[in-house]
Amino acid sequence: MVIKIKKIILVVVTILIIIAIGIFSLVNTLFFSMTRLPVGDYLGESTSSNGTYTIKTYLCNGGATVDYAVRGELITNTKNNKVKNIYWEYKIGTANITWEDDDIVIINGHKINLPNGKYDWRKNKN
Repeated sequence: MVIKIKKIILVVVTILIIIAIGIFSLVNTLFFSMTRLPVGDYLGESTSSNGTYTIKTYLCNGGATVDYAVRGELITNTKNNKVKNIYWEYKIGTANITWEDDDIVIINGHKINLPNGKYDWRKNKN
């Protein structure tokens, strides 16, 4: 009898853990993923001095009740020209892009190490 109760408790706890992980993943994907950002209107672009990377920025208008935001995408200038979002800032309407070196870009004062770094105002509140 005690073994059956332990098995039932183990199954219930396992199911609750799986549900919690699923909910966390869904919320993260829907609300905090940089892959689901709006396209926006083209602002400008800048290429690293060695030509490896290009940053394109876009102004995103959320409508009457939401302020402007700027989205920046990284284009890796190789055969496949891989594109990914690396910058997302809210309540701003311009993008000032400077290069510290070939692998470090500064967008509106936020330093991003390329190719894997990113800035998202929802996660980086600095």
